[in-house]
Amino acid sequence: MELTFNNILELINNLSLTEKEEVKFIIERNIVEEKRNCIYKNYITAKKEFKKNKLIFSKDINKLKGLI
Repeated sequence: MELTFNNILELINNLSLTEKEEVKFIIERNIVEEKRNCIYKNYITAKKEFKKNKLIFSKDINKLKGLI
């Protein structure tokens, strides 16, 4: 059976309330972990850029927008 997004939703809908809550808990924990990893990667990148004096600081909002 190919698991498409709709198949997964259907499977989840057929779970008991307790199982749905467990799935919700697992997904929320995974999302938090992914965000934490993203923050850590950005920290490491910024740390490397700082050591190479490549960080740019500015109070000019237009310049900051251009950096994005």
